[in-house]
Amino acid sequence: MASANPFNSILKTLEKPDGGEFGRYYSLPALNDPRIDKLPYSIKILLESAIRNCDDFQVKSKDVEKIIDWEKTSPKQVEIPFKPARVLLQDFTGVPAVVDLACMRDAMNKLGGDSNKINPLVPVDLVIDHSVQVDVARSENAVQANMELEFQRNKERFAFLKWGSSAFDNMLVVPPGSGIVHQVNLEYLGRVVFNTNGVLYPDSVVGTDSHTTMIDGLGVAGWGVGGIEAEAVMLGQPMSMVLPGVVGFKLLGKLRDGVTATDLVLTVTQMLRKHGVVGKFVEFYGEGMSELSLADRATIANMSPEYGATMGFFPVDHVTLQYLRLTGRSDETIAMIESYLRANKMFVDYNEPQIDKVYSSYLELKLEEVEPCISGPKRPHDRVPLKEMKADWHACLDNKVGFKGFAIPKESQNKVAKFSFHGTPAELRHGDVVIAAITSCTNTSNPSVMLGAALVAKKACELGLEVKPWIKTSLAPGSGVVTKYLQKSGLQKYLNHLGFHIVGYGCTTCIGNSGDIDESVASAISENDMVAAAVLSGNRNFEGRVHPLTRANYLASPPLVVAYALAGTVDIDFETEPIGTGKDGKHIFFRDIWPSSEEVANVVQSSVLPDMFKATYEAITKGNPMWNELSISSSSLYAWNPTSTYIHEPPYFKDMTMSPPGPHGVKDAYCLLNFGDSITTDHISPAGSIHKDSPAAKYLLEHGVDRRDFNSYGSRRGNDEIMARGTFANIRIVNKLLKGEVGPKTIHIPTGEKLSVYDVAMRYKTAGQDTIILAGAEYGSGSSRDWAAKGPMLLGVKAVIAKSFERIHRSNLVGMGIIPLCFKSGEDAETLGLTGHERYTIDLPSNVNEIRPGQDVTVTTDSGKSFACTVRFDTEVELAYFNHGGILQYVIRNLIGSNQ
Repeated sequence: MASANPFNSILKTLEKPDGGEFGRYYSLPALNDPRIDKLPYSIKILLESAIRNCDDFQVKSKDVEKIIDWEKTSPKQVEIPFKPARVLLQDFTGVPAVVDLACMRDAMNKLGGDSNKINPLVPVDLVIDHSVQVDVARSENAVQANMELEFQRNKERFAFLKWGSSAFDNMLVVPPGSGIVHQVNLEYLGRVVFNTNGVLYPDSVVGTDSHTTMIDGLGVAGWGVGGIEAEAVMLGQPMSMVLPGVVGFKLLGKLRDGVTATDLVLTVTQMLRKHGVVGKFVEFYGEGMSELSLADRATIANMSPEYGATMGFFPVDHVTLQYLRLTGRSDETIAMIESYLRANKMFVDYNEPQIDKVYSSYLELKLEEVEPCISGPKRPHDRVPLKEMKADWHACLDNKVGFKGFAIPKESQNKVAKFSFHGTPAELRHGDVVIAAITSCTNTSNPSVMLGAALVAKKACELGLEVKPWIKTSLAPGSGVVTKYLQKSGLQKYLNHLGFHIVGYGCTTCIGNSGDIDESVASAISENDMVAAAVLSGNRNFEGRVHPLTRANYLASPPLVVAYALAGTVDIDFETEPIGTGKDGKHIFFRDIWPSSEEVANVVQSSVLPDMFKATYEAITKGNPMWNELSISSSSLYAWNPTSTYIHEPPYFKDMTMSPPGPHGVKDAYCLLNFGDSITTDHISPAGSIHKDSPAAKYLLEHGVDRRDFNSYGSRRGNDEIMARGTFANIRIVNKLLKGEVGPKTIHIPTGEKLSVYDVAMRYKTAGQDTIILAGAEYGSGSSRDWAAKGPMLLGVKAVIAKSFERIHRSNLVGMGIIPLCFKSGEDAETLGLTGHERYTIDLPSNVNEIRPGQDVTVTTDSGKSFACTVRFDTEVELAYFNHGGILQYVIRNLIGSNQ
């Protein structure tokens, strides 16, 4: 049970310079421990959280000691609890979280508790940054037209979230059309330092999108997590994490003229991928830091998932404070932030002597060595210097099919596909650009590259260059502020002239929402097997993600996106070959349209103003006409619509009582699926489009939904009936019960019938028979998602026996009441001779006091085999969750118990 905080003795008062006080804070210097001075700044944030939340139950004194002793403990892969200051949700992941809160209120009500006690216990910021399908691109009214389509498709989801914003305390909902979640977080939501009830502490955040890391550029520790982990944090539970190693990345000097932040981030991404930073923090330091704007830092931090780190962290310094002023934070707030961080030795002042921090490993980059570059054609870390691009492209045409190859025969490499574009003769060659998109969150935060792109457009227009009309061009800023400074600078008209109209403020081409390309272009590509190209300023360029018909996809800075759109091909040497012919008939080269760093800096200084941020975010709170017109109930309990195919009440709390069910084993369970190694959450979770022959499609058709209105699994994450049917529905899944056949089916063991995974699971469930899953190593790896654990629970899966688990997925299984077990070292289903046709009994003690984290238990089968497994409840808190049947049930009973 929780007890008083043993660190209350180091609570200090932070005085204001002019008298009065900012508040109280837990003082790290007051511990008088020399090890703390050498800790990386990012680890100090974990330390402060552990000290402030220490209750010797969820967070223990020994956890604090592990963090203080980070230099010795981090190589040992020790686990610590972490309580972030807030949670960041986006549209798709926000819906199931609000569904769960609404269900918990209903359950609380039925059990006789005060349902209004169900509220997030930490602040929740929910940004509806709905992914914009670029249906309308080259049009002055693209934003409005795309927004109307989004509201038409997603009205019910939006209305549900609007209800949540009024029904729950401690939850801020930012309406659609305001900006992409990470940019809104950076410009508006990021606190840097919290002041809650007079207690000061660093801002930290977990978000349900991997690029939550963008906030690390502001000195706020943040990263992406699965939905169940985010919900647990919302409800006041700690998240369990491995105490990470920290790579120290030293920056020196300054960027050369004409080199962009995107060139820098692609260089950093390649270096860190090569170094190996998976599961680690990266912390940037050194004299070069003062040369990087906050927007440049945010660009580097945003791409943490692409280089594999948990965080790419930039400690707070004077540059951070300048950005807070620019974005409209008050002088008093900024004074409080600086005073607190200085007092707790968490502020970097480059005018003072620096105490060397200890890092797990070290990297160094001289900024003047960074050169213009792009990345591709299929991965973010395959960087190509711009001067080598033409040669690299021809190598890719030659190379065998792979990350750097298309295997186009020599005799076909100069093929020309002729077609008619709206009555005009046209032609396509390998490498021709058909999509050019300034998109997503990575660069559209950054005024220098956005205004740089606009300057390229201006110079191109003045010289008479045009973009071919069949290239799908679009501009999707991360924030409404971008529109304001593009208009203030007078440069938006040049982008418009080249077809780069603003299409919306959300994820677009980078996430696969590029929309259709013209039918004539699509036919020319398909019929002639052309390797068409997309150039985009996003962060993901995996094959098949941007558009099914663009096999070559390159990441580039916004100015380079415009340059490649003008050139119309990636098969060009910008140094020696002209981009096009000007209005006077002369060749125009890349150097003729490329702005100097000084030109860009002057436009940024005159065009990006604090009032723009204030005006943009004041407007956010007022919503927009379509949002404001959504009518919602004023009840704090949600009125579930049984006919809805978007929002549905899941059965998590059916038959729940005040008494916890207690520990329970599994008796005579059938094996639902038998997997090998590396089954990812992409295999498990419902994702992407809904296949026309799937159980989910059948459900939608039965409920009167036309095939063209199926939408995606992502958009229907608030309906458990659809998500359960989409669990294990991946067409590439390999289930050993099918003996070599690939696809989302399995065997119903009693009858030998081969059916969809959902149909087999329902047969077992209807017959009252439990199921388990057998798996190999790294079960649940990848981007962990809440439905990778919720789905199996709804299918009736009671346990997963694997060689090893991905960390977040294992904790998510526990959170949903599923038992994770590991085979003993050197053993697996094959070495034990298990086929999956057996029935399995897992013998767990029925008394909660007899189970310990990580203990061994015996699994027996009806074929006479018996083997030991390790139960992967790794902490006492996880045991408590399992005792209650899941994390949500645990929270409800605790809240009711605390009221009695």
